[in-house]
Amino acid sequence: MVIVGQTETMAVLATDAKQLKGTNSSWSPLAGKMNQTMASAEPAQPAKSWLREFLEALIPALIIVFIINAFIAQATRVEGDSMLPNIHNNERLIIEKISYYLHSPARRDIIVIKPLQPGTEPLIKRVIGLPGETIAVHDGKVYINDQPLDEPYLVQQTYGLMSPQLIPEGYVFVMGDNRSASNDSRSFGPVPMQDIIGRAWLRYWPFSTAQLINHE
Repeated sequence: MVIVGQTETMAVLATDAKQLKGTNSSWSPLAGKMNQTMASAEPAQPAKSWLREFLEALIPALIIVFIINAFIAQATRVEGDSMLPNIHNNERLIIEKISYYLHSPARRDIIVIKPLQPGTEPLIKRVIGLPGETIAVHDGKVYINDQPLDEPYLVQQTYGLMSPQLIPEGYVFVMGDNRSASNDSRSFGPVPMQDIIGRAWLRYWPFSTAQLINHE
């Protein structure tokens, strides 16, 4: 009798264990669903607004453009015929600004200088005289330190008379290539180097004439 009772007891325990196991397995999917429900109930991260994303893209781009325009290069449009036949009215140029951080302007450089008066446009001219030199105009030519200046880029003489004058340190004397139709240092005097915006580098419009600027 004792042996039979132990066997029955063990059978009952085994049956209970199977039922418990079945019960646990039946609760597993329910527990997973509860976990998913709890996870989905957590607050979602707010999505970035389109305006914020736009500003995050725009502001760095504007900063880069400002840095390039202020310190590296900028575009400009030629107004007038003072640099004919080498540069024409309404042409678009790229002016580079790096060169003059490294060295001073050189003779024959085509440069853009700040407007002479507020509300006027920058001027594009050629460097003719350098600091410490004496410049004069007579007999249809420019003279530097009493020597005639070779100017192969001209197609006309330099008419008029200008008595010798010393170019101060920190200044350059500029002229247009179209000497008979140029407002330049012959009328407004030498230009301070700090008023030089940059050196003409590239003609990009009209596209048919796009090329690097020849300063010779």
